[in-house]
Amino acid sequence: MIGTNLISICSMKPSPRMLISCKNSSSFLARCHPTTPRAMSNNLSSTNNIHYPLRMLGFARIMNGNHRAFRLPSSRYFSHLTSRPQIFRSPAATRINGDVTTATVNELGLKPRKSSVNDKKNLEIEKVYIKTDNGIDEKQLVVEKSADKESELEAGGEEDNARSENKVSEGVAAPIINNNGEEETDVEREAWKLLQEALVTYCDTPVGTVAANDSSEESLNYDQVFIRDFIPSALAFLLKGENEIVKNFLLHTLQLQSWEKTVDCYSPGQGLMPASFKVKTMQVDEEKVEEVLDPDFGESAIGRVAPVDSGLWWIILLRAYGKLTGDYSLQERVDVQTGLEMILNLCLTDGFDMFPSLLVTDGSCMIDRRMGIHGHPLEIQALFYSALRSAREMVKVDDGSKNLVREINNRLSALSFHIREYYWLDMKKMNEIYRYKTEEYSLDATNKFNIYPEQIPLWLMDWVPQEGGYLIGNLQPAHMDFRFFMLGNLWSFVSSLGTPKQNKSILNLIEAKWDDLVGHMPLKICYPALESEEWRIITGSDPKNTPWSYHNGGSWPTLLWQFTLACIKMGRTELAEDAVALAEKRLPVDSWPEYYDTRTGKFIGKQARLYQTWTLAGFLASKMFLKNPETAAMLCWEEDLEILETCACALSKSGRAKCSRDAAKSQILV
Repeated sequence: MIGTNLISICSMKPSPRMLISCKNSSSFLARCHPTTPRAMSNNLSSTNNIHYPLRMLGFARIMNGNHRAFRLPSSRYFSHLTSRPQIFRSPAATRINGDVTTATVNELGLKPRKSSVNDKKNLEIEKVYIKTDNGIDEKQLVVEKSADKESELEAGGEEDNARSENKVSEGVAAPIINNNGEEETDVEREAWKLLQEALVTYCDTPVGTVAANDSSEESLNYDQVFIRDFIPSALAFLLKGENEIVKNFLLHTLQLQSWEKTVDCYSPGQGLMPASFKVKTMQVDEEKVEEVLDPDFGESAIGRVAPVDSGLWWIILLRAYGKLTGDYSLQERVDVQTGLEMILNLCLTDGFDMFPSLLVTDGSCMIDRRMGIHGHPLEIQALFYSALRSAREMVKVDDGSKNLVREINNRLSALSFHIREYYWLDMKKMNEIYRYKTEEYSLDATNKFNIYPEQIPLWLMDWVPQEGGYLIGNLQPAHMDFRFFMLGNLWSFVSSLGTPKQNKSILNLIEAKWDDLVGHMPLKICYPALESEEWRIITGSDPKNTPWSYHNGGSWPTLLWQFTLACIKMGRTELAEDAVALAEKRLPVDSWPEYYDTRTGKFIGKQARLYQTWTLAGFLASKMFLKNPETAAMLCWEEDLEILETCACALSKSGRAKCSRDAAKSQILV
């Protein structure tokens, strides 16, 4: 159970909702922003023209109003947003039933492309439709026409035209060259089209993407913008140069952050970021409606659990925005710095335990249903560590924040040691646990958490390879969760939470157990699944989390981008390429589902949504990382020796001389 002064929300009664409209209000900052240790009025003049086109609309819920979840921008708007000239030099040819007709580019819906300044050739796009046994196939041809040979082609290009006609009749499409001079496959172009269709606009500006665009199912909350789900979409947009979408998302979600300090458990704690938000319309008077942002802090979620990971992902994305765009002015804004500090203060609050890891409840992260991860799950610890490292780079150090920076450094040091020492499992550590003595009370105890050897499951003894290992899923007094959780282990790579030797061992394990963890569709969210009585007791007989489905051993393609980052960092890109190739063959055929079922990920999830945005965005981000590995390196953290050398015990006033960190220093530095 979470301590009352940590991250916890009980929604037994409706909590106030903060509805933000896009009507201009110059006094929004003065009226709504909390007091900070620094004098904000002195900093307003130094910020980059802070604008708040928002205002509070009170705490009333929207009950009977016109609802518009999102409005898709037109191709003309998106072209304007990205400053891409919508200019095409030739009409497109449409071939149906053997007849060729001419249509304009707009009629065929071709995506505008930006011409490269250094490109000496003009590319013409022809879009053709070919009738096959399976229906109408859409193909695109790229015809390169050199400026100095235009007249030559016009006069004697019949032979080239004939060759083009032969290619069309054979159904062979030449690759499309994108703005970066790279080839894009048909699957990538389809994914980009779907990603643009998933855009959500607020006051005529894009602010995120819906979770899924599956018109065959009831929307539920899949028509909302989730902070967690938008991360791969944001990276894809940043890698393509669509920076404004991500900037809008960061600023608008910041305005939804809970600023109210509460003493009960019915309202969001100060600094909490919402799990998601939705764009709605509110009737202001008989003739006027306004768009509002309606956030969800967990009071509408399954189990009514607060989203612990939203704020951590927000910090990580803020750092990624600066790294990939080179624009660090956003991080330096007063409102952003204040929001950043509020998230950190919430996460660094002392709880009712002595662990440096973050204490959370079930359902508070990506695994958002009851799966027995309450306590200190690895996923949250890896994200927490990454958020702390990100914040240490971005927090403006002054008299008001120096104590916060010191807390960050102390927690980083303690957390890195705790995870590396106590969460690591390989054959050597397993044999040590197998021989544990229990009920040890001394400071020199080997079995510090009173783990009973009988907890080691039978499947584990033959599953871990001799040269492999991994970080376990959870650790609490008298309990070790031996399941392999993919996201936590992958993000430990990215953030250098694990040692280089441990990271190498994790990749060795994934490669050795490829059929179990990748199979027909990467990647398994956890292994193995809970089955039989264990499933009934731990999940409460959850019909969605049946064995090898959804969060209980399902396969999630969105994990591709984290896997790609980890492989690039470790110099094992061939593993990422194999995983991406598997996904590229199946995802478009299966309509980009949310997850896959069965032990090897052979079937589409029985309740999976199709056209899941973070599925296609994760695929796109992976492809772009593999094409430009240097961008992946910008998002990863390297080993920080300063963290390893600093020990929180040295700052203790207890006078205790003995510290277990020195005994394990040799393991940490390998």
